[in-house]
Amino acid sequence: MSSLTQLSYSIENAPKWHESVLQGVEQLTVAPIADAPLGAVVTGLDARQPQNAQTILTLKKALQDHLILVFKQQDLTDEQLLAFASYFGAIFKPPVDIPVLATQKTDGLPPDVVPVSNAVGQGDYTGNNELTPHSDHHWTPQPSSGSLLYAIEIPSDGGATSWYNTVQAYQDLDEETKQEIRQLQLITYNPFLRQGTGIYPKYRFSNQEILGAAFPHPLVRTHPESGKLGLYLDTHTEVEVVGYDDQKGAQLIERLRQHIAQPKYRYEHQWEIGDIVFWDNQLTLHSRTAFPSEQRRLLKRVSLAGGRPF
Repeated sequence: MSSLTQLSYSIENAPKWHESVLQGVEQLTVAPIADAPLGAVVTGLDARQPQNAQTILTLKKALQDHLILVFKQQDLTDEQLLAFASYFGAIFKPPVDIPVLATQKTDGLPPDVVPVSNAVGQGDYTGNNELTPHSDHHWTPQPSSGSLLYAIEIPSDGGATSWYNTVQAYQDLDEETKQEIRQLQLITYNPFLRQGTGIYPKYRFSNQEILGAAFPHPLVRTHPESGKLGLYLDTHTEVEVVGYDDQKGAQLIERLRQHIAQPKYRYEHQWEIGDIVFWDNQLTLHSRTAFPSEQRRLLKRVSLAGGRPF
């Protein structure tokens, strides 16, 4: 089954309104996560069922307000996860010549539902090591706007995912720094082009080779719906400030990275089977702690299309 066929099948075979009792928005609760700089837990929703307009609009507004939403105790097939995700936008598809996680050799595209797993036969795309704070698809011309990640198997040790509030991180900068970075562009280079090399620089200096296409995006990104501003910068992926002196750019980026990574901007999620976390990929970073290689971890991810950052 091709990716397009899977999406079409998922929507065609989703429960019809006349066959179901539509959930009312009055059943929905959105509770901010206590003592966390971002995030809210949503209860009163079954993601397998058709959703009414007010529910989807409420969830979209809640995502703008809280940046991540946690849905507990869900039980979905791949097609049900995909159908639920499609309420919030088109499914992310990068250009076929820009590799991302789970890019297939057959068509140069990732599947609509990506196994985020260390389990052989279930994708085995991300292993079991630590993943440093990043936003997905940052190195593409139109990075994804958000993702939904659904927990099916989780290890007993490690494997937690953290999200970082880049809006608050930007707001807390001093005014001089804000003025310096507000009009800067940043190129984030594709880490998948370095797979197998063992070389993963954090900054590209002008005398170093460029691997692949380079897409300048703003260092301070504006959310296309809420208008919020956030630092659009991974903590370890290779980058370059466009038009800046090498040393000046590298020092600026390192200072901003240390700022973003502070614990006060982070919420760490301890996964339970049946969790879905839906996050805004435009104004957050996410990371993962390592876990033992002999323990299985299987989550399914659907990413949503986004526009050119501005």
